[in-house]
Amino acid sequence: MNPWWQQVGNTIVAEFSDLTDPTQVTRAVLRLLVAALLGGLLGWEREHQGKAAGVRTHMLVAMGAALFVLVSQQAGMAADDLSRVIQGITAGVGFLCAGTILKGDRLDDVKGLTTAAGLWLTAAVGVAAGMGRESTAVLGTVLALGVLAVVPLVVRSGEKPAPLLAADEPPSPKRR
Repeated sequence: MNPWWQQVGNTIVAEFSDLTDPTQVTRAVLRLLVAALLGGLLGWEREHQGKAAGVRTHMLVAMGAALFVLVSQQAGMAADDLSRVIQGITAGVGFLCAGTILKGDRLDDVKGLTTAAGLWLTAAVGVAAGMGRESTAVLGTVLALGVLAVVPLVVRSGEKPAPLLAADEPPSPKRR
């Protein structure tokens, strides 16, 4: 083989050598799969509620966060440096979330806050999975699903019933 082609071949092999043994491969696959599955569960709940950010979006956010942390760990980053990676993920996903929030004309007309918070939490679940804290990631997902499912029921049960007659309605605030 030509020495030039040998050098190219060796370089290609070296570039794909970050997972050197079955333990590392298993760890990477497991962490990314857990992130994807948990993100998918959160996304399924949002999609089931008719929200725009659904299964694929949540899976990608969770896997992306997990991958950033996993690669940083593989590179041998110290805890201080890893905390900066997590800060970057938090801020970056915050910008993504900001794009889901829509403000209407009225003061109380804001949409997308729960979607934004859910995406932000999904990134945190991905970070936990990427760091090898799968139990914490599962716990965070279960609690989030509980919040998304139970809290609306509690809020609805505490609301005042609609007035039966138009005369029973409170006066509307005056507009300026």
